[in-house]
Amino acid sequence: MRRLLKWIGRGMAALVVLVGLAVWNPIVASRVLWPAVEGAMLEEPFVGVTADGEVESGLFHIRATGVSTEPIRDAAAAFLASLTPEQRGRTLFAVDDPEWRRWSNIHLAARQGVGLIEMDEAQTAAAFGLMAATLSTRGFETSRDIMRLEGHLADLLDDHDEYGERRYWFTVMGEPSDSSPWGWQLDGHHLVVNCFVLGDQVVLTPTFMGSEPMRADTGRFAGTAILEEELAAGLALINALDDGQRAVAVIDPNKARSNNHAEQFSDNAVVPYEGIRLGELDDAQRELALALVGLYTGNLRDGHAAVRLSEVERHWDDTYFAWIGDTGPDAVFYYRIHSPVIMIEYDHQGPVALDGPRGPSRNHVHTVVRTPNGNDYGKDLLRQHLLGHPH
Repeated sequence: MRRLLKWIGRGMAALVVLVGLAVWNPIVASRVLWPAVEGAMLEEPFVGVTADGEVESGLFHIRATGVSTEPIRDAAAAFLASLTPEQRGRTLFAVDDPEWRRWSNIHLAARQGVGLIEMDEAQTAAAFGLMAATLSTRGFETSRDIMRLEGHLADLLDDHDEYGERRYWFTVMGEPSDSSPWGWQLDGHHLVVNCFVLGDQVVLTPTFMGSEPMRADTGRFAGTAILEEELAAGLALINALDDGQRAVAVIDPNKARSNNHAEQFSDNAVVPYEGIRLGELDDAQRELALALVGLYTGNLRDGHAAVRLSEVERHWDDTYFAWIGDTGPDAVFYYRIHSPVIMIEYDHQGPVALDGPRGPSRNHVHTVVRTPNGNDYGKDLLRQHLLGHPH
């Protein structure tokens, strides 16, 4: 959000028109003016999330993981085959297309590709098949529950033009291949998945998951809830620290605003390491921290999730845990896990679509997972591939 405000300052004229048009017709506003605002925000060349503005090199390597990506490739091919020629034309982009970076976690964004809202039953099944082949069972169910909560929000607001369970769009970058780089993206309100594939390597960042509200207590989606384990695991870790450790981990006891650094248009965010180093934890605390990280890396399909977690563990002594807010059982808070190869953010947000007291609450949550130092969207792997295979 802070980075978004910076860019807004550079495109104020367009923003004023956007706001005025949004009052009249938010959907028209998003389709007509969003690309102009988005273009200004993305004019910076991609660098990646860094701790100090400088990319730490040599962290990522093209290598064999021993875990096949064939199920993802087959599911992507099936999805593309289910589309009409016109839909396929809208869905396919080059593997290095700027489309990767155009994702947005807000509802007014203009989406590319083909949306669930226009798919028939077979196409919908193929789209969900691509998600299920890429994500773990838990990651897929969380994604579907976010969609269901978006449907619940549409019901609560009686607004199915801006919100809805099927307002999510798919794009494919490059052609699914067992040797050439390619990937796919899911883009929509409170749910964004970027999946880059090269051989048997997978990069599943940036990934954004959130919702307002976090659970449905009434209506057709009653009982649906998300990210409860991520909430509980964060509290378990902060409260397992002794007083001295907690004094280091809590970088601000007051949670007064949104604190995420790495949401939309923040590919080049500079986020210093803060909090306590995980290498300083005792064995029991380490297990809690590992379980917390595993909830996020575990959204990736089995096998590749283990590869990702082992990558994080190799940098364990350089991984930091930071906390903002209270630590009680009903606390509202932000936490961050941050190392050279992963950044995880969990943030309670203030009300946007729903009425409620000002300030962050447990009714609205955002989570973001990034691969710092230039490998979001698999860009560092793509760079290395292109050096060896000039196009």
